Amino acid sequence: MAVDVRIAVIAGTGVYDPDIMTNVRDETVNTPYGDVQLSVGNYRGKPLAFMNRHREDHSVPPHLVNYRANIAALKKLGVKSVIATAAVGSLNPSMQPGHFIFVDQFLDFTKARQQTFFEGGASGVVHLDMTEPYCPELREILLQASKSLGFSAHPAGTYVCTEGPRFETPAEIKMYRLLGGDLVGMTSVPEATLAREAGMCYATIAMVTNYAAGISPTRLTHQEVVDMMLQNGENIRKLIMQAVTWIDVDRACRCQRAPGLTGSE
Repeated sequence: MAVDVRIAVIAGTGVYDPDIMTNVRDETVNTPYGDVQLSVGNYRGKPLAFMNRHREDHSVPPHLVNYRANIAALKKLGVKSVIATAAVGSLNPSMQPGHFIFVDQFLDFTKARQQTFFEGGASGVVHLDMTEPYCPELREILLQASKSLGFSAHPAGTYVCTEGPRFETPAEIKMYRLLGGDLVGMTSVPEATLAREAGMCYATIAMVTNYAAGISPTRLTHQEVVDMMLQNGENIRKLIMQAVTWIDVDRACRCQRAPGLTGSE
């Protein structure tokens, strides 16, 4: 198993193809939280890991994703920088379907997820600072990459993470807007917090697939989300590929100074 992978892509709904890489091989990574299947390859000479958050057939709903195993597996490979993709609904009229948002904050409305690697006892307890939940350096790289490609993008936004798998009610969306939410999705938490606990830089490419319930003039469907992500799949791939070329695999960042797991855990 490769142990020198420094960059990983966690692919969300509608992004299932690791074809951005060459010399692709499938790997199974064993962790204390479960085994993880992923692909490892190269892009322009850089080792790269590619993980399907929901599996290729979208068989794992957001509330049952094994976030701890996924992040622990990437840590075991040696990953320092994680680019995640997320399909989101928009609460903000300026963030339109097809736009990319490089979120900088989140509101956590999940309910029953394993939120930490540190649950007391031998693992100890960690109270993590989340002033900047998403790596500002990776977000800037993604923003500059999107500008170079001419994409419609926003440098910041607040991601409301719900438990899922159901969509939100119009009343919930109204509340989230009042609290300052711009986007709504189901996966960024605890993925972002676990990555920070593991001492990895983490950023999300949030792509708006629809307006949220009560804003959208039509009823929401999962197929609508998938169709929009597939429609914009080539743009997502281009953005990821450009960003990967600009990431220094040996870069140091304050995200990596967080209390973290060792690669053997």
